[in-house]
Amino acid sequence: MTGEQPRRPAGSAGPRGGRPTDGSGRPAEKIGRDPAGGGRPGSATDGSAGDTERPEPTGGARSRTGTGRPESGGDAPTGVRPTAPGAARGAPTGVRPPDAPAGVDLAGGLAALRGLLARPLASYYLLISSSGLLLLIGLTMVFSATSVRASAADGNAFAMVAKQALFALIGLVAFWICQRLPARTFRAVGLPTLGVAVLLLVVLDVLHLWDKLNGDGDAVLGPLEARLLWLYIGPIQVQPSELAKFGLVLWGADMIARKGAALGWWRELATPLFPVVGLLFLLVGYNDLGTMLCLLAVVVGLLWAAGIRKRVFATLTVFGLVGVGLLVAAASIGAGSGDEDAQNYRLARLTMFFNPPPADECGLTDCYQYLQARYAIDNGGWFGVGLGKSSLKWNWLPEAHNDFIFAILAEDLGVVGCAVVLTLFAVLAYTGLRIARRVADPFRRLAATAATAWLVSQALINIGGVVGLLPITGLPLPFISDGGSALVVTLAAIGMLASFARAEPDAARALHARPAPRWVRLLWAPLPPLPSARRRGKLPAPAPREPESGPGSGKRREPEAGPAGGRARRGRAGTASERRR
Repeated sequence: MTGEQPRRPAGSAGPRGGRPTDGSGRPAEKIGRDPAGGGRPGSATDGSAGDTERPEPTGGARSRTGTGRPESGGDAPTGVRPTAPGAARGAPTGVRPPDAPAGVDLAGGLAALRGLLARPLASYYLLISSSGLLLLIGLTMVFSATSVRASAADGNAFAMVAKQALFALIGLVAFWICQRLPARTFRAVGLPTLGVAVLLLVVLDVLHLWDKLNGDGDAVLGPLEARLLWLYIGPIQVQPSELAKFGLVLWGADMIARKGAALGWWRELATPLFPVVGLLFLLVGYNDLGTMLCLLAVVVGLLWAAGIRKRVFATLTVFGLVGVGLLVAAASIGAGSGDEDAQNYRLARLTMFFNPPPADECGLTDCYQYLQARYAIDNGGWFGVGLGKSSLKWNWLPEAHNDFIFAILAEDLGVVGCAVVLTLFAVLAYTGLRIARRVADPFRRLAATAATAWLVSQALINIGGVVGLLPITGLPLPFISDGGSALVVTLAAIGMLASFARAEPDAARALHARPAPRWVRLLWAPLPPLPSARRRGKLPAPAPREPESGPGSGKRREPEAGPAGGRARRGRAGTASERRR
């Protein structure tokens, strides 16, 4: 026996018991290592001692058999599950293989929706798209509901829709003007707008009283003429109650924003909010109870956005119910469209809602309109009879082009069309509240909440009355019903909301980061003001101090920055404008 060491078999452990060798003292190549970074060892040996198989340069196959499984003579390491045949190696976790069955990825869809809503100008585009589609549907339904009536009266089926389209153009001009105005302009025009509306309402009610006292049925005084809810000033026809809605939104938001935290005291609510609102409710509710309910929704939206305590809301609810009861009783003495010593039509509507008579007992005055609306909805079914093919608009359904146009829409387009309209109003409500939540200015927040409460409450009252969920109040459907004054004022309110949407902090920074060309800003809307650092809750970093040249330099020493993440101290809480509130 010589002194040389016995040769170790190929592939056995080296002298240190670590890496295997190939018999010459050098470490053997790693067996089955995936060059692509998979790091999963294999056993691609052919059984011969001291000979190993080099991995394929692509790193995709683990053996030369092409089956994806280790050849005979090697086992997968413990704890590593073999890859299934045909599965892609190195694929990221959560990615569906190509041969997996297709399905609906709800999580991916929700993530995409959240990504779209997180964009800076998402509120602006949602507002424009929802209101634009509602306006287009409204013009279409006005033509569908009025074509037969206009053709029989004037011989021109497009007469009434052409008039509505003209008011839509005027409303788009009002929208364009309002979206260009800053918040300080809206605050300045709030009181004049409300004052003009109150003056027109006083003239309208005085003409109606003059007509009832004389009994001649002609409410005319010079160039002024009153016809129920409309006031004619020469050739101009206006509805003062529509202007009162917008005026109350602007004036109320400005007044509450000025009062600030002091609004929690009753004396601050009593002056001047309650007297002005009470006068407005009386002037509007005398002729139009439905519009008075919309004004009540505006006040509730303002106080809710201002953070009024619950007991204040409870007290206001009691006063509101008492006021509605008095206005319902006032119809017996000639309020609204009622006549003295005649049946109280407001009380009859409430009685019919709580205790509807059978269909065969409905007369031409009590529940005729209520019943015909049900016939229209039932006739439409799920998909409708077709656009323009409604049969109830042939003078069977009163006010089919105005207060009850939703019934014609249900007959023409069915449940699907009604669902589309309801979805658009839901998007409009979400967008208005989103704008109110994101803007930093208190006035913008209050005005956006009040305008959203106005439009959404009016839509709910109208649709609820048509389908039988609420009493009939004779209130038009925003964007959809025929009516010039209502459409112009509604589009002006949408323009105000668009101006507020562009003033959101993220939207303002995005618009300033990539400003549009100058001619686009001149034709569409100017750049909104950038949000200040103080308004966002962050103070700008102090400028570096310059070394003082001497004790008599006269330079004021800058305050040092506080600890990181801390809140800067102030001598008095709040800014100067906040203290004035």
